[in-house]
Amino acid sequence: MVGYELYWHDPIKGYQFIGVLPERRQNPRTITKESVLHWGKKYFDKNLNPNDIFFLEVEINGKKIRPL
Repeated sequence: MVGYELYWHDPIKGYQFIGVLPERRQNPRTITKESVLHWGKKYFDKNLNPNDIFFLEVEINGKKIRPL
């Protein structure tokens, strides 16, 4: 399963891991950078600035997560 590791840039502490979101959408045309960032903001912290967030696409296989 594909998922996304989200990170936030804290000006003091540097890059901070936010969490992992699994991708469940069936239509790949609806998967955009903006939609992933909006999704992360919705589930993790509504006060995060989308300009300070980035994500890595990863493969989720049971308890293992690895970059794609």
